[in-house]
This record gives sequence, C-alpha cells and structure tokens, in this order.
Amino acid sequence: MGEQKIKQDEIQIGANIRRIRLERKMKQTELVRQLQLLDVEMTRETLVKIERGIQHIQATQLRGIRDVLQTSYDELLR
Repeated sequence: MGEQKIKQDEIQIGANIRRIRLERKMKQTELVRQLQLLDVEMTRETLVKIERGIQHIQATQLRGIRDVLQTSYDELLR
C-alpha cells in the first residue's frame, strides 16, 4: 500500500507552504536540504510542483515541512 497523498483541491497547501517558507526567508533548496536530512523524500522539482498545486503532497512530506518550517498543520492546511 502506497503512502497517503493529500489532495490540494480546496485547500491551497502549496501556496501556504510557499508563503510560510518565504516568511522564514528560506529558499526552496534549503527547505529540500533540511527535509532530506530528516530522510523525507523530496527534490526541488517536487517542491516546485507542490507549491504550484500541480502535485499532491505525501503525508510524510507534509509532516517534514511542518517540522522544518516550525509551523502547525493548521497553518499549512488553512
């Protein structure tokens, strides 16, 4: 069974990730590097697609992003 993916239809998770990342003054490459250190599978290309809302995000990716950006699920999913 594959990992659960979270659809971005009504919730703009990608836009929220981008907004929070920019508020933290973090570049995409830095976020990806931090995620990889946490053993979260992510490439910069994947992050770009997630932020644009054209790729669903996996639950482990969302958890890793939450941890690296030091934010909450509420902020990411609002």
